[in-house]
Amino acid sequence: MGNLNYSFIIPVYNRPEEIQELLQSFIAQDYDNTFEVVIVEDGSTKSAEGVITDFEGQLQISYFQKPNTGPGDSRNYGMQHAKGDYFILLDSDCILPMQYLNEVEKELRHKFVHCFGGPDAAHKSFTTVQKAINYAMTSVLTTGGIRGGKKAIDKFQPRSFNMGLSKEAFNATNGFGNIHPGEDPDLTFRIWKAGYETRLFANAFVYHKRRINWNKFFIQVNKFGMVRPILNKWHPKTAKLTYWFPSLFVLGFALSILWSTAGVHWPITIFGIYFGLVFIEAIWKNRQLNVAILALFAVLIQFIGYGWGFLKSTLLLNFSNDEPEKLFPKLFFTKS
Repeated sequence: MGNLNYSFIIPVYNRPEEIQELLQSFIAQDYDNTFEVVIVEDGSTKSAEGVITDFEGQLQISYFQKPNTGPGDSRNYGMQHAKGDYFILLDSDCILPMQYLNEVEKELRHKFVHCFGGPDAAHKSFTTVQKAINYAMTSVLTTGGIRGGKKAIDKFQPRSFNMGLSKEAFNATNGFGNIHPGEDPDLTFRIWKAGYETRLFANAFVYHKRRINWNKFFIQVNKFGMVRPILNKWHPKTAKLTYWFPSLFVLGFALSILWSTAGVHWPITIFGIYFGLVFIEAIWKNRQLNVAILALFAVLIQFIGYGWGFLKSTLLLNFSNDEPEKLFPKLFFTKS
């Protein structure tokens, strides 16, 4: 591997305060070479231009403004206009630890890969709710570690809040599609079909704030659930029985409560053991009792939201002749 020129690609939508924190973490990077920061304003009515101007003398920034076409298309736009030959995609609500780029380069020099993904972690400054949601989204007990919580070598599915992509792989796949959410695994599956590998860079983590409340969290995971059957239809070889787990979990939990009223207690005991393990792990990871309590609530919201979305989408896709874009118009953006 020769010297790589890195371009960070960051879509922004009405969140200038987030960009300020992220740009500050770029300045703190313990990395000797220069890199480009590409910020794509995706049709914002609350511009980040004033914030970006304050950093222009300290970072190599390329700033673009375009109509709102969604984060996937905005990332494509950024990669098309970037000067680098290796792109690193971040969400605007992330903060980088100072060693981030050194960890990325260390991994790429050890064994080059055209696409990587990194985990997310909870920063000490996060609110209690942010820490609880972060736990629900990253724990092996809840998501199976698909967001970086386990050592996955060849078949790790990167997520675009922390994802690397070579210019070669971008050109071979044409980048992200117009589905959202779900654009990340869709691109990963097409990367695999094009003959490229993906890998987890376990030490290249970011602090992912996820500035959402409980209602927004439910809507988000519900969309995740609706998207998965669509991806299964587009990429049938990637479908797994484990994707049914949240739906079956919610159904089983509801039945266990019903059975307990009839005197059958062993099913609810099994669920009690599971939530007990979640509680213990959440305390161990966060060292805060209130975070562990809210983590139980976050996990339940996650399973209910995802499970219902997955079941609804599966039924509609199998009993309708309409295409996903017509059945679920809110999950698709119009490309520029």
